[in-house]
Amino acid sequence: MSANLPSKNALIVRAVEARDLDGLLALALQAGGGMTTLKPDRHALAARLETACASFAETIPPEQRDYMFVMEDTTQGRLAGVCAIKAAVGLETSFYNYRIGTLVHSSKELNVYSRMETLYLANDLTGSAELCSLFLHPDYRYGDNGKLLSKCRFLFIAQFAHLFPDQLIAELRGFLRPDGSSPFWESVGRHFFKMGFDRADELSSLGKKSFIAELMPRYTLYVALLPPEAQQAIGQVHHATAAARHMLEQEGMHFDGYVDIFDAGPVLRARIQDLRVARDSQLRQVEAADAGGCGDGALMISNTALSHFAVIADAAAPSRNGLGLSPQAQDLLRCGPGNSVRCVALQPEETP
Repeated sequence: MSANLPSKNALIVRAVEARDLDGLLALALQAGGGMTTLKPDRHALAARLETACASFAETIPPEQRDYMFVMEDTTQGRLAGVCAIKAAVGLETSFYNYRIGTLVHSSKELNVYSRMETLYLANDLTGSAELCSLFLHPDYRYGDNGKLLSKCRFLFIAQFAHLFPDQLIAELRGFLRPDGSSPFWESVGRHFFKMGFDRADELSSLGKKSFIAELMPRYTLYVALLPPEAQQAIGQVHHATAAARHMLEQEGMHFDGYVDIFDAGPVLRARIQDLRVARDSQLRQVEAADAGGCGDGALMISNTALSHFAVIADAAAPSRNGLGLSPQAQDLLRCGPGNSVRCVALQPEETP
């Protein structure tokens, strides 16, 4: 690590605040147009930021909430990343996926038996909470920063499980050719929508999803009728998303046959009670400790305040009932001796 890179202890993931608009816009500009849930549009970001602040303030119903978190480099005063949890999808605008199924055809007379893989247009995941909008600035893509940014959402869900439905999902980016085109979209969607993949994905991300119901075929699609390249893309992730998929699967999420209708990327899902962090995280009381952690491995530690929720990664020292935190860690989490924090090993294999 070069000398000018910030230390891990200088980074905090916290609830987004109204003052973060400029920083969010800078992150969106860095992400570019490929991230449809984080468009570099100041007006759209301001509207989403307003919803996020209302979510943490509990001034809108739980099912309408959009919890956004930012990773802040406190030494440089800049935002290093962003992630979010939508409390429920599909309640105001339709939420579509393809469900992979099987049809069996047989004929006793001809002694023919065949199993055909099919795709059904479904709304089965309506009402689920969704992990989304994950982006880490390239300057901070080292060490465990990406893990902390993504997994902090599980700690939030564990602390405030009563605010979420039973099911959590994550739509992953599907397989794309080197030129950015989607073989699945070119073989299926383009025939019905008469537009490019990027345009359709953008309209969907903006909530303009009525065109899906109006134009998408309602009948069963037989996978065997698609070109081989499109068949192979079903359920596969973009090469840049493979590591994210592995990390989510380590946390208890799994693929069970739902894919995106545009690029056929997999949808991972889990019951919240089955998530590793929900199962293994513990509440402990803060105890004073000297500067610098002395634990065996990195812990992910959060405070328990919804309005100013914050998470850090720290080599803290657990005792029988408490957790020793340095003054710096206490300042970052806005807590002190006697306050409760929630903690869990950052890596699954480090859980005692």
